[in-house]
Amino acid sequence: MRLIPVNCIKEGSTLAQALYDKDGRILLHKGVELNDGLLKKVEDSGISMIYINDEYSSNEIEDIIEPKVRIAAINALRETFTSFERNNQQLKGKTNSLKERQLLKQRDDYFHNLNSLTKNIVDEISSAKSVLVSLVDIKSMDNYTYEHSVNVAVLSLVLGTELRLSKNDLYDLAIGAMLHDIGKAFIPKDILLKKDPLTDEEYAIAKEHTTRGYSYLKELYSIPGPARIIALQHHEKVDGTGYPGGLTGNKISKLAKIIAITDTYDAMTSDKPYKKAVAPQEAIEYIMGSAGTHFDFEMAQTFVRKVVPYPVGTLVRLSNGDYGVVEKVVPNFPLRPTVKVIRQTAVSIKMVEIDLLKETNLVIEGIQYETPDLSVQTYLKKK
Repeated sequence: MRLIPVNCIKEGSTLAQALYDKDGRILLHKGVELNDGLLKKVEDSGISMIYINDEYSSNEIEDIIEPKVRIAAINALRETFTSFERNNQQLKGKTNSLKERQLLKQRDDYFHNLNSLTKNIVDEISSAKSVLVSLVDIKSMDNYTYEHSVNVAVLSLVLGTELRLSKNDLYDLAIGAMLHDIGKAFIPKDILLKKDPLTDEEYAIAKEHTTRGYSYLKELYSIPGPARIIALQHHEKVDGTGYPGGLTGNKISKLAKIIAITDTYDAMTSDKPYKKAVAPQEAIEYIMGSAGTHFDFEMAQTFVRKVVPYPVGTLVRLSNGDYGVVEKVVPNFPLRPTVKVIRQTAVSIKMVEIDLLKETNLVIEGIQYETPDLSVQTYLKKK
């Protein structure tokens, strides 16, 4: 199974992972054979990349949490945000009325439900002995905010577990991740969804989502204090160049430092109205390059050891021009897997296994989405 842009997929490829619409309903079932009509349906739903099985890769990549748990969390988060936006308008000007008390009770019920689901995710991830992140979550533009927040929670728990946080810290981390962007509900949609670069004035307004989210959450006693701080500080950078406070080093919450990394990784690997997603390895390289400046050095180093940008079965292009299929992922060295390289001469084609930990003069230049040379295709199909 490999992640492919929809516009690079050939008819006849098989969908390797079920797709869901913005309401959590099945859009396409796993195993369906893809044709132009179905691919158009996928694109129309705002999805630009999907997992397929084809002649190059038929391996399975398991999600970190059960799909039904992920969908339930996305739906709960959507209901929480939607209720918040609706009730916030209705509460304006109302003081101590029956209607106000009903709306506040409804709000608290939504947050209670979200808290319960979040604890289930914490228990599921923290009980696993070892978790590697091999799967990029498929997001729809229409559902991006909620899918992104759930994915940031999952990624943060993987990192938090590796950093040996306590169970209570993991609970705070997860609910803070779920709600880290709630302040965007206060930001005009025409700014959040703008396709062109923001003006300086618009960017200043967009940055207010941190302080506005914190101001809202600090009035909710059901949300723990450390989780509220995440909403405020998740755009701070350890060198002091972040916002809103320009905080440095240990002045930034430990949990917010984790979210800063996972929020960046998931945002970079997701399509947004104003920017296309980058490949996982590019996001990893950015985080590695920003360790010690934007991100806590130790946390960033730990995170990149847990992410697998080239899962087994990925078709890759090497720096010497060879194509290869990832055969084995090496723990702690995600950018240096073992690759079966396709070597072609005038009279033969053969597979040669290369350990990139030993072949230090070679690097993976990128994932190969388009089909390679026809003779290479034919050879791989036989394998």
